[in-house]
Amino acid sequence: MHREELDRHFLEMVRWHFDPKTGTPYWIDWAQSTGFDPLESVQSFDDIHVFPHFNDEILRTRDHEALIPRAFLDRPFHVFETGGTTGVPKQRLSWDDHEKDYEEFSRTLSDESFPPSSAWLMIGPTGPRRLRLCIEHLANFRGGICYHVDLDPRWVKKLIQAGDSLGVRAYKTHVIDQALAILRTRNVRCLFTTPLLLEALGEKISISRSGIRGVFCGGTTMTPQTVRFLVEEVLENQVAFVPTYGNTLMGLAASRPVRPENGYSVTYHAPQPRAVLRVIDPENPDHLVPYETFGRVELTTLTREFFMPRFLERDEALRREPCEDHPFDGVGDVRPFGSTTQSIVEGVY
Repeated sequence: MHREELDRHFLEMVRWHFDPKTGTPYWIDWAQSTGFDPLESVQSFDDIHVFPHFNDEILRTRDHEALIPRAFLDRPFHVFETGGTTGVPKQRLSWDDHEKDYEEFSRTLSDESFPPSSAWLMIGPTGPRRLRLCIEHLANFRGGICYHVDLDPRWVKKLIQAGDSLGVRAYKTHVIDQALAILRTRNVRCLFTTPLLLEALGEKISISRSGIRGVFCGGTTMTPQTVRFLVEEVLENQVAFVPTYGNTLMGLAASRPVRPENGYSVTYHAPQPRAVLRVIDPENPDHLVPYETFGRVELTTLTREFFMPRFLERDEALRREPCEDHPFDGVGDVRPFGSTTQSIVEGVY
């Protein structure tokens, strides 16, 4: 994705969301109230700074009608919630974005490790999150089916906050037992789960001998030490390991291949031009940090369904240089923002 393509897409999305015929009432009202006309003022993605940092309270409190692009008024929609790690969950409306995100991601998966027409198993949150529909769509898009084991990460978070370690272990055992029942009776080749649940599953069975060929993994922080342990010990260097960094507001970012020579450090690249990740200076958020320096992750989402400029994520990461497959910045060693100075509960998700 070259810069010229991002600039064209950015201008197209600005025109879409601020045009009275197709646009989003919230953004049209914002332009009128500020006296700012982005249709005249924005020339390229370099002009993203003219928009304020997106206030996520809008997604918690505003009526849905304000966030429905006028071009979509006659279509029913999904309501997806974020995990609620940093407060009351945010809600995002979706029509087709969740499917497009995972169709694009599918093209980054190896057919050898994630064989077409295979059965998938998802061990992760369903409920109000888009993940359940997305993993199933990914399996279907690749010609297969998907089995599900549900979990409630909000309940696990409460157990952790209450110091109920026995309750946490019992709940994790309950989830893994359900997964094992499916693996005993179904020919599963592809798995999606979180790092902690992958480790728990590996304590019960040899994942490499179970028939699983590829593991798609996300949800919580994955340090290089965690990745090394999962690749070498849990998957025994026999099963492909594909970490992802994603959420309801962005979609999901693809990772570069995980290799020992890189110290098992994971680098992710956003699905440009539909979303853009930047690593900014927390003290001066209009500026990027130098490469290989930690900064706060800033997300801009650019689809016809959803325009969200400069949202300050709950994460921090290393700014990584572009590579051959992804000619734009990446984010590395993602972790919760401020996690080096305070304790943050992530639970199993």
